[in-house]
Amino acid sequence: MPINQRPAILGKIVTLIVPIFLATAALAQPAHEENDHCYVDGLSDRLRCGYVKVAENPDNPNGRKINIHYAIIPAVKNIYPNQAFLAIAGGPGQSAIDNAPLFDNTFGQVRETRDILLIDQRGTGRSNILHCPEDKDISPLLINGDDFDTVAETKKCLASIDSDVTQYTSTNALNDFEAVRKSLGYDKLHVYGISYGSRMAQLYMREYAEALATVTLDGVVPMQQSVLAIGLAIDRAFNLLISDCENQDQCQNQFPSIREALANIKSQLLLKPIKTQIFHPMTAQPTEFLLTHDKFLGVIRLALYSPKTRVLLPHAIDQAGKGNYQAILGLYSLTMEGMDIAMGMHASVVCSEDIHRLSADLSAELAQSYIGETMFSELSQVCSVWPSDKVDERFSAPVSSNIPTLLLSGELDPATPPDWAKLAMTGMENAKHLIAPYAAHGVAMQSCANRIVAQLIEESSILELNGDCLKDVRKRGFYLNASGIDIFMPSTEQPLKITSEEVL
Repeated sequence: MPINQRPAILGKIVTLIVPIFLATAALAQPAHEENDHCYVDGLSDRLRCGYVKVAENPDNPNGRKINIHYAIIPAVKNIYPNQAFLAIAGGPGQSAIDNAPLFDNTFGQVRETRDILLIDQRGTGRSNILHCPEDKDISPLLINGDDFDTVAETKKCLASIDSDVTQYTSTNALNDFEAVRKSLGYDKLHVYGISYGSRMAQLYMREYAEALATVTLDGVVPMQQSVLAIGLAIDRAFNLLISDCENQDQCQNQFPSIREALANIKSQLLLKPIKTQIFHPMTAQPTEFLLTHDKFLGVIRLALYSPKTRVLLPHAIDQAGKGNYQAILGLYSLTMEGMDIAMGMHASVVCSEDIHRLSADLSAELAQSYIGETMFSELSQVCSVWPSDKVDERFSAPVSSNIPTLLLSGELDPATPPDWAKLAMTGMENAKHLIAPYAAHGVAMQSCANRIVAQLIEESSILELNGDCLKDVRKRGFYLNASGIDIFMPSTEQPLKITSEEVL
């Protein structure tokens, strides 16, 4: 669930999407081609790659065809040749194949005995990507989202895409996944879905339960949840950050006026952007930097996704309050080149599956959240011109399942808080929810949870799963000054207090 500081069609903020219920469609027998071997950047191992040819529009099997590409990271010792570990990427719009090094590094224990299967969802990566052109002439250091006409940019993107964008939904993507499984001859899949991928995994549970052995949902997006609730999740995570600092002596002593500094920066940026001279984060040469309100909050939001960058925020906010924006620029530089998100596919999913699912209660809450309200405004403009077939309320039904299922949540997650996993479990009769107290988004990548996933797969049972190791981690302290990071371990009997005051 990434954020893109320089999107082509969403001028300010890119959000998580919540794919929901889908109708089962009959799968035509697809064409299947496979290469003997291939390689992916960042991974030295030789992979098996290929594609399955499917109809772009399943209701028109004789019409246009698209290739759904896959890559297999082969098992070290293939004890279970009829099983595979399917890792589903997030976004929506991320390529699973491009993330092969990350999945391989995280799930090496799983790979000891089972193939890792990666599929580029239709509209992403190598599977007929729906890419929106970007204006390369504008420096990301000087870009101002308020200068973009979202509707015009959306129309420009549509004009550049030679595809029926209404067909790039979670529904059709799931059927593609199943077509790949059948073509490769796997009897059972162990499915892992992260962020948006957790929604795809739940859909798999609902529609093709017989094909699944186990399921892991990491950073859970419940079927019942509107995507726009992420605005409130971001507010929660940042309030937790501020309270965390205030409740820790070293951080509070170093940054005693963090709330005041934040309020002052926001007020100033709402009036007008700040243009300042800084040192370029890549070249170290003096250059101009335009800091806007949306860019500032975008930097904060993205930094909350990882414990490694989260700890830098009090210092960065404090320095910005004193007129020094170098630290904010350093965090912003992590996203200057944008994120690898297929924005056309992102829009197809969002506009068909989420934008219309805003309840009156959620709307009222979002009206009090700047980020939440901004997301809704931007997405509404995009979806006003993006062709889509809206899903109905049946899609919001929770998944009923007895498949052994592990749900993972990070207490610090700014996108999918633990309560979302509890909501997703409503109809799951054979599920266990583990919370990592010091993890953010993507628990398996940040903790011992990857070993717990391997245990689930090996035992095909949740009974012996234990999350004690998730607590045996020293919490990262905040970056205080040039001397480094203060490492502290709060008492488990004294949980951090979360203020109800809205910060963002």
